[in-house]
Amino acid sequence: MSETATHMERELRSQPDTWRSAVRQAAAGPPLPRTGQRVAVVGCGTSWFMAQSFAALREGAGLGVTDAFAASEAPLGTERGYDVVLAITRSGTTTEVLRLLDALRGRIPTVTVLGDPDTPAAELSDETVALPFADERSVVQTRFATTALALLRAHLGEDLSGAVRDAEEALTLPVRQEWLDAGQFTFLGTGWSVGLAHEAALKMREAAQSWTESYPAMEYRHGPVAIAAPGRVSWLFGPAPDGLEQEVTRTGATFVRHEGRDPLAELVLVQRVALERARARGLDPDNPRGLTRSVLLDPS
Repeated sequence: MSETATHMERELRSQPDTWRSAVRQAAAGPPLPRTGQRVAVVGCGTSWFMAQSFAALREGAGLGVTDAFAASEAPLGTERGYDVVLAITRSGTTTEVLRLLDALRGRIPTVTVLGDPDTPAAELSDETVALPFADERSVVQTRFATTALALLRAHLGEDLSGAVRDAEEALTLPVRQEWLDAGQFTFLGTGWSVGLAHEAALKMREAAQSWTESYPAMEYRHGPVAIAAPGRVSWLFGPAPDGLEQEVTRTGATFVRHEGRDPLAELVLVQRVALERARARGLDPDNPRGLTRSVLLDPS
């Protein structure tokens, strides 16, 4: 790591260690949703995408109905029958999350996974799971998001030792010049990795101001593949649907997939690409244009 490393670089490179800490925390039995409970998972931006991934994993494992919503759009009337609402928020100060937690008090039990425990979200939640070791100084989220998902995956009973090894490898791989020069990226996922594809696209937009889109892999064929062309990249998280790679390469676009690598570790590699693209364009990835660490809305 260079002496001029940004907060984003330091934080993204710490992820194998923060994931290990999250696994240990999960083993201690934090107050997270129990098997069989009906769960709504909410967040904003990056945290919403982690919510999507966790919801797909939990319901796919047969552990209970699990839905993910943007905090601003969550339909959480009592008629939906949720047993608990799980909120994810790095800052603990995001307006939409705070409004939702406040509205749910006394109606539906809430648990919040957060980076800074000394924040209003902790006061408004029935239970909290704090990850201060994964909190960040960069506006662009990297390690908090992935560490929160690592905690939740470990809570579901997953063995993350392979994911940690894959993340360590992703931190050593060369960032290819064609990725730095690409005019456009599309990120694709299947199942729980759809949320990661959306997050990869967000990282590229935030840090590098790059034209980026994201879709479920099978939906890419239903129109969006028309954007694929030479000098553009289609990057897949997880297994490839039959024929997709051939369809993309026929357009002249670069098709990227790393068979066998844990998709969460693949996100680490994309974070590095976003960082290097930002540097190549003279951008400050710690302070992206128009963004702040937490979205605080004017109450008026």
